[in-house]
Amino acid sequence: CGCSYVGRRPLRSGQYSTITDMALQSGRGTVSLPSKAAERAVGRWLLVCSGTVAGAVILGGVTRLTESGLSMVDWHLIREMKPPTSQEEWEAEFQKYQQFPEFKILNHDMTLAEFKFIWYMEYSHRMWGRIVGLAYILPGAYFWRKGWLSRGMKGRVLALCGLVCFQGLLGWYMVKSGLEEKPESYDIPRVSQYRLAAHLGSALVLYCASLWTSLSLLLPQHKLPETRQLLWLRRFAGGTAGLVFITALSGAFVAGLDAGLVYNSFPKMGESWIPEDLFTFSPILKNVFENPTMVQFDHRILGVTSVTAITVLYFLSRRIPLPRRTKMAAATLLALAYAQVTLGISTLLMYVPTPLAATHQSGSLALLSGALWLMNELRRVPK
Repeated sequence: CGCSYVGRRPLRSGQYSTITDMALQSGRGTVSLPSKAAERAVGRWLLVCSGTVAGAVILGGVTRLTESGLSMVDWHLIREMKPPTSQEEWEAEFQKYQQFPEFKILNHDMTLAEFKFIWYMEYSHRMWGRIVGLAYILPGAYFWRKGWLSRGMKGRVLALCGLVCFQGLLGWYMVKSGLEEKPESYDIPRVSQYRLAAHLGSALVLYCASLWTSLSLLLPQHKLPETRQLLWLRRFAGGTAGLVFITALSGAFVAGLDAGLVYNSFPKMGESWIPEDLFTFSPILKNVFENPTMVQFDHRILGVTSVTAITVLYFLSRRIPLPRRTKMAAATLLALAYAQVTLGISTLLMYVPTPLAATHQSGSLALLSGALWLMNELRRVPK
């Protein structure tokens, strides 16, 4: 129940009648929760944190789709939290934006009202990022002070809080790449797809680590018989989760290069299965990360491979006697995979409409969550 008083009972030598007595005898003035109740509290906190990270990823995707990410041309941790309020402040902000390539090349006829929309999109994303940071740091410090974190959990919480701070700095590093003047380039201004992938990748790592830890604390472990079949299923589930992660990360290159607008047909790319402009860049490896055709091709292959692996994983899981909750995780993962593929194909065929593309990006998080849930269900019980 989480109460500090657990009642009186007959004592043996060295025992304490209440947790308060125990805390006072150990020289601590604060009362620690019983370990199970503390684990549940920490687990719920990290589950909420993973939700805030998911919100940041989704909002970041919408910011990218609406081409709003370069509207705020400087970064201040505290000062930028107050948005412009007067006409003069908005005019000054708009004038700053007009000094950079996106306005000069792409948005030279933009009105102040249109600028306000993209500015508020980016502002919302940045403010949400600060909420994410507070959601990790403040409760983490509280739980640490209360003594509710084990030694191992302290290290994990420190790593998560450090990753949150790194993520914020990486976001600004990404934005800076889209604000630089590039006289030799005739392309529209955009952030570096490498930095975009790094920004998304670190957010996904933060999300996965938080969700995995919360599930491990909140869900009771199954004592499964360690058979060879289970070992293979566990390994296959881990590999499939890794494949889902890579597929989601490849989406950052698709978004960064607007590769979703290159070939809007499926299953073929145009009139052929393998387009002719797949290897137009030199050296060949450059095509993997900078050629929009190759980037879309890779994302297609990864997506189809992921859904195939998840289908095989589901049928493998049906051949082993598993708990009901584990079977539910496998079935949920399968349903999410086919929903995500459907969303991806629809987004491509309809020329990447913002609502559908944002749903597809959200679906990648849902699919990754399902893969982590199944992995967590199959984890080995420590001896």
